[in-house]
Amino acid sequence: MNGIHHVHQQQHYHQSYYHQPIVNGPSAALLAAAAASEKPSMLLQSVITLDAKTAEGDLIGAIAAPWIEIAKLIEADPSIIFQIGSRKWEELIAGWYKAYGFDEVTLTQSSGDLGRDVIAVKHGVLSVRIIDQVKAYKPGHLVRANDVRALLGVLGSDRAATKGLVTTTSDFAPKIATDLLIAPYLPTRLELVNGIEMVRRFGDVAKRV
Repeated sequence: MNGIHHVHQQQHYHQSYYHQPIVNGPSAALLAAAAASEKPSMLLQSVITLDAKTAEGDLIGAIAAPWIEIAKLIEADPSIIFQIGSRKWEELIAGWYKAYGFDEVTLTQSSGDLGRDVIAVKHGVLSVRIIDQVKAYKPGHLVRANDVRALLGVLGSDRAATKGLVTTTSDFAPKIATDLLIAPYLPTRLELVNGIEMVRRFGDVAKRV
C-alpha cells in the first residue's frame, strides 16, 4: 500500500500514518465513565505562555508546568482526550511543538486562521515550516477524505510550508491513506496523526522535558 502500514493495536501504541479506529482502543465503559466524571482541575489551567503577536497569530513563549502534567495524565488515561475542548487542544499541540524543539511556534487565531491552527518552524540547517490542523472529535467522529484534501489545498497556498499535518483526537476514515489524491503526499508532505499516535507522542515528549 505505497509504504503505508496497517497497524494492529496491541498492548502499546505504534507510530504509523494509518491505524485501526481509536474507538477500538479505550473501552466503551471507560469512555462513558470519563464523560460522566468531572474534569480534572489540571485541564482548566494554562498550558502555554504567549509571547509576541504576529500577523499569523501568537508566538508561544514556553510551555507551562500544567502541559507536562496533562501529557502524563493523557498517557495514563487516554480517555481524557475527549474531555478537552478544541481550543485547548490547539494550545496543547502548539505546546507539543515547542517542547519538541521547534524554534518558532505560532498559535493562530480561533477564527480566520486560513485552515492552520498551529504553525511550527525550525530555522537553520534543514529548516522546515509545518502547518497543523487540529480536529478535536469525539469517538466515532472520523476525519473524512475531503477534510484532508482541504488541508492539501491550504498547504499548496502557503508557499513557505514544507509539510502539513492533520491531528485528531479520534481517527481517520477507512482507506483514507490509499485515497488517490492523498496517498502521493504521505508521509513526506502530509502526515495523519490520530488519537492513539497523539497520545504516544505526548507521552514521549513529556518524558524528555
